[in-house]
Amino acid sequence: MTTKTSETDCLLIIDVQNDFCKGGALEVPDGDAVVASINELSKQFANVVATQDWHPAGHSSFASVHDGHSPLEQIDMPYGPQTLWPDHCVQGTMGAEFHPKLETNCIQNVIRKGFRQPIDSYSAFFENDHTTTTGLTGYLRERGITRVFCVGLALDFCVRFSAEDARREGFKTVVIQSACRGIDMEGSVAAARDAMIAAGVELS
Repeated sequence: MTTKTSETDCLLIIDVQNDFCKGGALEVPDGDAVVASINELSKQFANVVATQDWHPAGHSSFASVHDGHSPLEQIDMPYGPQTLWPDHCVQGTMGAEFHPKLETNCIQNVIRKGFRQPIDSYSAFFENDHTTTTGLTGYLRERGITRVFCVGLALDFCVRFSAEDARREGFKTVVIQSACRGIDMEGSVAAARDAMIAAGVELS
């Protein structure tokens, strides 16, 4: 990254967890490749925050709790459309832990999301009802952060919605694409890029 960072910048590391990496329950293609890039980027930031998908067993976003439905199908939930997923990032399991090679000593705050049984949470800022907050906005404002750099997994879901919400919350927002990987369901990576640009997010 060639951009010079300052004390008002924050690196937001999104869901670099075992279940999203090679051999995980919801493996993102080439997901492991982001780890080395993120470790290098972390050295350039005075402020580093990470998110951690943290589902209870039997979470409502798991296809296994919806009879007759399979992973990657979409259903309607009270808060809107919801993609169903394989059981993943269950609290206290190895799958929910950060990738073992991710440098975590630099992380100053971990935002756990998706822990409420009836609702999923892609964004680091809001759950999927777009109303229930994680508290990250307040934390960043208290720290004087004005610009957020998003990296991690997956580009077309949790990175996308985190970046869009960061922008809506008034932060200048940059997605470092080389430190992200996507699932890419029926063109979802291209759609995510278009949506982020439309929201005012810078893609680098």
